[in-house]
Amino acid sequence: MQTYLAVTPDKLSEAMGYTDRIAHVAYRIGDGGELTRSELPPRVRGGIMVLGDQGCGGIPDCAALCDSVWKECQQRGFCAVLADFDGKSPERVELLCMLSDRLRKNGRGLYVPECYGEEVRQADVLICTAISGGTLRGRLEEARCCFGNRLALDLQRLRMVFPLPCPGGEGRCLEQDALCDYLGCDPQVFYSEDLCVKYFTRPCDCSLEMVLFDDAETLREKLELACQLGIRTAFLMYPETVDLLGLVFDCRGGR
Repeated sequence: MQTYLAVTPDKLSEAMGYTDRIAHVAYRIGDGGELTRSELPPRVRGGIMVLGDQGCGGIPDCAALCDSVWKECQQRGFCAVLADFDGKSPERVELLCMLSDRLRKNGRGLYVPECYGEEVRQADVLICTAISGGTLRGRLEEARCCFGNRLALDLQRLRMVFPLPCPGGEGRCLEQDALCDYLGCDPQVFYSEDLCVKYFTRPCDCSLEMVLFDDAETLREKLELACQLGIRTAFLMYPETVDLLGLVFDCRGGR
């Protein structure tokens, strides 16, 4: 299992204290559909390019953008591109198909959000592990039925709270400080083998809440499950997991 840290340039030095497998969150599609970049140190070589589309409108020239991305991959020695796309549109599909073909022919990879998996057939598909229902094994096995071995983990750190009962299954995200406050009250914490998360209940007004959360142990369990299912690559976001990384990477043999 290759576990990459997705990190912005300002946190790069810190992140490299944990691993040299870096996904560089430094690239974005600009307002006019051009490739824009944050300043990466000149010495940076290798790793994965993360290409975002936040704030992007249309992409008038997919071929030109594909050329720019490929040129950057060549210059920096990136082994793959990860498309961190918020939305879906025909021109994004066109771009990713074009980019997938270019990268594959040159021995490089592409990672795409799950919603693009059926259309961009040469890319690996990112499967989010932050689920609150069903089973994680079932989720990954279902994805494997759809996409075969083209899977990679989007190992998001789960921190959510749900009212009890919760017939709609909708919870809210929990900030780390709030989770620490709740844990400081010494609740009885359980482990869900189905979800690969820890959980506890707490009183709230005249009812109860259930809190689901990841720690280093649950992240390692998710990585182990992925390995059992033949998934070769996972991504963690820095600094979302910075307080856990020492344990996650040490227990997986460091770099």
